[in-house]
Amino acid sequence: MTVAAVEDSPEPMKSAKRAYQASLKLGTTKGVDRSRAVLAMAQALERAFDDILEANTLDLEASREMAVPDLILDWLKLTPKRLETAVDILQRLGELSDPLRRVRNADYQLEDSQSYSQLMPLGVIGFIYEAFPDLGAIAAGFCLKTGNSIILKGGTEASHSNAAIADALQTAIAEVGLPSGCVELITAEHGASIRDLITQDQYLNLVIPYGRSSLVQQVMRQSTCPVLKSAMGNCYLYWSLNSSLEMVRWIIMDSHQSEPDPVNAIEKVLIHRQALPSSLAVLWNSLKEKGFEIKADAELVQAFPQLQLAKEGEWESSYLTKTVAFKLVDSLEGAIAWINQYSSGHADCIITESYQESRQFALGVNSASTYINTSPRFSRNPSRGDSVFLGMSNQKGHRRGFISLETLTTVKHIVQGNGRF
Repeated sequence: MTVAAVEDSPEPMKSAKRAYQASLKLGTTKGVDRSRAVLAMAQALERAFDDILEANTLDLEASREMAVPDLILDWLKLTPKRLETAVDILQRLGELSDPLRRVRNADYQLEDSQSYSQLMPLGVIGFIYEAFPDLGAIAAGFCLKTGNSIILKGGTEASHSNAAIADALQTAIAEVGLPSGCVELITAEHGASIRDLITQDQYLNLVIPYGRSSLVQQVMRQSTCPVLKSAMGNCYLYWSLNSSLEMVRWIIMDSHQSEPDPVNAIEKVLIHRQALPSSLAVLWNSLKEKGFEIKADAELVQAFPQLQLAKEGEWESSYLTKTVAFKLVDSLEGAIAWINQYSSGHADCIITESYQESRQFALGVNSASTYINTSPRFSRNPSRGDSVFLGMSNQKGHRRGFISLETLTTVKHIVQGNGRF
């Protein structure tokens, strides 16, 4: 993140206070009013397309002059299609049923009383994101739909884009009569560091960092608020002897189709040692034709000198590019042990025709989700089902796996007595 740090900046506290006051009112609003606000945000975003794209052009020009990495430039660049996708997601969020106050049975019961639980808002959520200007709008939609206020803090590389998007969202919120503090934006002009925001634990209830692993780890180290870790890349695939070359090729390529962020991209492939060398060469050539860079462990490089050696630290790190590293293993058990040590732990795959192998993999891999004979490709707005997703989490704390609307809620227990004592 290219965000300047200024000691003792008051703006994060002011934003946190405004967001906190707004969350108290937002948490008691009706579902129909929150849905109306999210739909209004979608319309406002659509009306502001030209202003947002113009602001994004300024960000891109400044970032190129500052030699911002190509990866961040890809994440930063907005297109009409990307903005249309954000609008579509907001519209779908607005049309989904209200996730709040759903009644559930409670295990805790008292004599002469009835206990139940309901889903409630968390309160104030801080969203720390690197580039991805459109994701700020989507995150705001998630928060308003679930009755939470949101504080957006992006990097300076997207300052103009973030401001234009936040202005559109805040205009929509004002039009429907919700508190202005529902969506707060902390900009570089405020001179605030990430630490300034994520230590406002008296007001913030959750922080979600989104970007490269370095950003996520920084937030984890510095935050005094609960953190919902997000994860991208470094997903593993185990290529069993009981599987087809064509399926391996398709899954690798399809997993890299998520744009602009390769959330569940397969970046590492573990191959059973008895795999046919001819199959490996065919696969690598096919991937290279599609623009992939191929790396391998020392044993494979020795057998295939044309391959680039994957260094030791790469097995536990994300490439976040069209790069795939291959490694030989002796068995399924060896693959599971390697994945549990080096994978990012949010999405890992196996390709096999053996039911026993698939079950052993699904139960043995310590990841938030496992995929058997199918692509882990991530979609925020899947065509099937009634959920929309903000991202993926690999932690075992607050929530794990897909970050959905319910992820941004908490549970309140209610005990109804009859007045006897």
